[in-house]
Amino acid sequence: MTTTEAVPDVRTSMPLTHATLPRWAPILVGGLSLAAGGLLAVLFGWGIVATVVLAGLVYIIALPCWSFVVENRRAATERAMTTLVWAAFVTALVPLVWLVFLVVTKGVQAISVDFLTHDSHNPLAADVGIAHALVGTLLVTLITAIISVPIGVMTAIFLVEYGKRSRLARWITFLVDVMTGIPSIVAGLFALSLFVLILGPAIRFGFGGAVALSLLMIPIVVRSTEEMLRLVPDDLREASYALGVPKWRTITKVVLPTSLGGIITGVTLAVARVIGETAPLLVICGFTNTMNHNPFSGRMMTLPVYIFYSFTQPGVVPFNAPPGTQPPGIAHAWGASLVLILLVLLLNLVARVIGKIYAVPTK
Repeated sequence: MTTTEAVPDVRTSMPLTHATLPRWAPILVGGLSLAAGGLLAVLFGWGIVATVVLAGLVYIIALPCWSFVVENRRAATERAMTTLVWAAFVTALVPLVWLVFLVVTKGVQAISVDFLTHDSHNPLAADVGIAHALVGTLLVTLITAIISVPIGVMTAIFLVEYGKRSRLARWITFLVDVMTGIPSIVAGLFALSLFVLILGPAIRFGFGGAVALSLLMIPIVVRSTEEMLRLVPDDLREASYALGVPKWRTITKVVLPTSLGGIITGVTLAVARVIGETAPLLVICGFTNTMNHNPFSGRMMTLPVYIFYSFTQPGVVPFNAPPGTQPPGIAHAWGASLVLILLVLLLNLVARVIGKIYAVPTK
């Protein structure tokens, strides 16, 4: 008779918890990092920007190292990635906030009723205003949208609904991608050369600027509309086909209404993208101090061109002005910049509102 001895269980259970840093650890590390950056700044005479950058680097290194010693490698990696993400966010946010702060603080000083209603660019005149540039910007942008939206939407419909996996669709997609990266000055030179060949070398008018901006806006409309159409479920199309509805009617009655919110949002953002272009308008629209309501005749001023000329031709400082006074054109340029930013902000708000109104409800 044989007997077997029981083998003792020597397995050890792994702990489910580990030591963690206190909640105030990031605050402590941040304070010490600022102190270290400030100390080095005082010793070497650095400015506030260098101090903040150095403190950020110390924080990014110190907190994960402390976590690695106290906690474990996984927690340290988590803290390091979180810190890098926040650092990237702050790095991207600082220039934006700085830009908006400068434009608002400097531009609000030039905003007035006369500035918005008069139409002269001469910095030495008493009735300097941006009314002619504001009207020109709105007219050129409106014509640009009238040209670009039908072409862009119909192109996207062909790529998604009719030309799937065809050679022509691949070529169109490739050309749209190429047009997306075209420099704006090239679009302006193309429009100028086109109308010079047709109407003569002295031609400068607002419609030419709209054509140039259309070359920049169409690819954006195509891409945004294409993505929205691809989000429409194929089940909706197949259900419509099963009821005997033809393809074109399925597109107009099912596909487009379903994606209308996203399409309008993409179009509005595309308009906001091209409304601030300067080079094409500088080339083909020209410069004028007077109001022009006819985009098909005569030079037409726009806000980006107005800002450009206000900085390059700011006028002269009055002889009795205190030291450090800037030429009057600089203040006008800041005011026009603020108006342009407000237009872009308004377009983005409109895009968000329209997107929410026409958004497809989800269960």
